[in-house]
This record gives sequence, C-alpha cells and structure tokens, in this order.
Amino acid sequence: MADRFHVAKHYRHAADETRKQELYRLKKELSKEAYEKLNGSFRAFRKNAKDLNREERKVLKRFFEYSASAKQAHTLREQLTTIFDANLFQKQAQSRIRGWIQKVQKSALSCFDDFLKLLNTWRQEIINYFIHRENSGFVEGFNNKVKILKRRCYGIFNLQHLFRRNFLDLNGYRLFASTPIYA
Repeated sequence: MADRFHVAKHYRHAADETRKQELYRLKKELSKEAYEKLNGSFRAFRKNAKDLNREERKVLKRFFEYSASAKQAHTLREQLTTIFDANLFQKQAQSRIRGWIQKVQKSALSCFDDFLKLLNTWRQEIINYFIHRENSGFVEGFNNKVKILKRRCYGIFNLQHLFRRNFLDLNGYRLFASTPIYA
C-alpha cells in the first residue's frame, strides 16, 4: 500500500511547478505594481481551497486571471485531493482516478507527466489505500523523533544519561505538562 502523504507530495509538487513557471513568466511580463498585487499567491496556491481566507481567495483569483494554466493545475490538484478525501470504496476510487487521469491528458498541461508515470507504476498500491485508508503517519513521526534524538544525544557516552535523555524526550511532556511549574 502506498502512503497517501507521499502520493499527495508528488501531485502537489507537480502543480506547484506550474505556479513557479507562471510567476516567473508574469514577473517578466507585468509591471512591478501589477506583479506586487500577486504577493501571497505562493501561500494561497499551496493551501487547500477549503482552508483559504477571503484575502487569499482574492489573490489567487487575481493570479488565475493572468494564468489559465496555473488555474487548471490548481483545479486538477484539488480534484485529486477531493478523491483522496472522499469515503470511497476501492473500485469507486479507481474509477474516479481514471477519470482524473483522462482530464489531465486532455489538458494542455505537462506538469503532471511524471506523476502520471508514477501513478501508472504504483496504481494498485495507491488504489489499495482506499481499502483501510491507513497511512504511515505514526511511523514517519516516530522515525523523525528517533533522528532528532540521535542528533540531541550525540556526544553522550554515559549510557544511563543517554537513556534518561531519551525517556524524557519521549515521555517528559506527558508526565510533566499537567503539573504546575510554581506550586
């Protein structure tokens, strides 16, 4: 089973490449004043559409007025996110993803080409996500904690100090957070 986070990372990166190219193009074409009105489009473009505030929606709308391809990439990205967010069975998800692929292929965009290759290679593993809708977030977080612990404990040669440090890093907040500092 492929992890949803890693799949999303790839298709969101593909859409973001279009945003970068379009902003680069617009910087050359627009006046400085007009281009400055697009400030904030970076953050707004990368956020999920449902999480945008009113100002971010305005900036994004302004950006899309200058760039139809960025709008199309953003729309396709949001459609795929909606598929992953929906409570679908495996067959339904497969059908919807197939429909999404057809939309991408009909579009003039090439930013999703690498993602489509990845999707084709790992299709069954990606579709299997919809069986139990599990991800590896816990494992990713735990691995990150281990890496941080390794960095923080570098140079500690006393084994007792090492284990004490690890215990406090992993359990300390839970043990001491509810205790008032000044009693």
